[in-house]
Amino acid sequence: MNDLDTSLQAAEARDANDPLAELREAFSIPPKKDGFDCVYLCGNSLGLHSPLAQQYVEEEMDDWAMLGVEGHMHGRRRWLAYHSHARDGLAALTGSLPGEVVAMNTLTVNLHLMMTTFYRPEGKRSKIVIESTAFPSDRFACVSQLQLHGKDPATHLLEWSPREEDGPLILEDLEQLLDSQGEEIALLLLPGIQYYNGQLLPMAELCELARRHGCRIGLDLAHAIGNVELRLHDWAPDFAAWCSYKYLNAGPGAIGGAFVHEQHLDTSDSKQLLGWWGNAEQTRFKMGTDFEPADGADRWQLSNTPVFSMAPLLASLDMFERARFEALCDKSRELTGYLQALLESELSGRIGSITPETARGCQLSLVVLEDSVDGRAVFEALSAQNVIADWREPNVIRAAPVPIYNSYTDVWHFVQRLKAAFGE
Repeated sequence: MNDLDTSLQAAEARDANDPLAELREAFSIPPKKDGFDCVYLCGNSLGLHSPLAQQYVEEEMDDWAMLGVEGHMHGRRRWLAYHSHARDGLAALTGSLPGEVVAMNTLTVNLHLMMTTFYRPEGKRSKIVIESTAFPSDRFACVSQLQLHGKDPATHLLEWSPREEDGPLILEDLEQLLDSQGEEIALLLLPGIQYYNGQLLPMAELCELARRHGCRIGLDLAHAIGNVELRLHDWAPDFAAWCSYKYLNAGPGAIGGAFVHEQHLDTSDSKQLLGWWGNAEQTRFKMGTDFEPADGADRWQLSNTPVFSMAPLLASLDMFERARFEALCDKSRELTGYLQALLESELSGRIGSITPETARGCQLSLVVLEDSVDGRAVFEALSAQNVIADWREPNVIRAAPVPIYNSYTDVWHFVQRLKAAFGE
């Protein structure tokens, strides 16, 4: 972006030429506060409400009122198989076969369910690898899985660490770890995008590396799904899990999802926790004592679908289908690149990004470069100007221009208000 025009008029012109600009009208932007229109750059934490999501919830409420229990069979979206309405949309966003994905539970619940199947320590192959800066929930899940199997996390939880504070994870360092201890590693649990610094990890290479060393691998896609292109079937992790309240805009605590690769779906001896809803639909109501697994990843379900929690996810998936994800990704690269270029032009030497420019989604993790300036104070000054971004200890402001509802003008105003937060 040489010779960048940093004027508001240039940002508005970009919006006028954006074929996806009208999507913004399908979302509820928080209201003006203290004279400032809201600049919402927090989709990496919670995506925005949409009237369509509200409509879908109200339609299920109406079916409940009109049909009662008959909604399971005769609702406009049959409750008995409600999760199946999300299948094609999730498959499209994850690059999966429809039978490899299932909408269920929330992220950490699904991680535990998947690790129950895929973390099976045998002999000396009993260790788990995570990144040293893993989201606490992932770490807690791995620690508890090790403890359930009688393993000491102090010796059995291995960490892939960056070479410097706030630096990126380097694939060669993981390769060295596996070269030295690969025969003792049972599972790698790694993110698609690292939540703190926003680094997009080379997922295809991670999966290949795990296979080469005979390890299982699972991917936490909380910050990747709906943000970057995924090809899970081709990459072939053993499993993956995600939440849907970030870039999928399905609401706080929304139903998440899981992926199990096709190679694991035709086995009759898959080890997993069982529940009634994982039984085949055609025999479920025979109330038998023998478990007959449902087809595909559906067999990992435990309980019936929380319809009112999943309805916003269905609305969001419909919106993604209409928008075309490839076009959203193209806009994301342009929008995030525009943000970085403006920052370099307007605030060079004052604020920088620790997110690798060649390996990222739409999030930039920003740090104040001046020792005399308190980063938290800058963040609070942004908040006072009705900028909704995200603070992560100890010193990162996460800003995510989400292509489905953010505009180039949003980005321009963010940078101007950031300058004001520095006292300019």
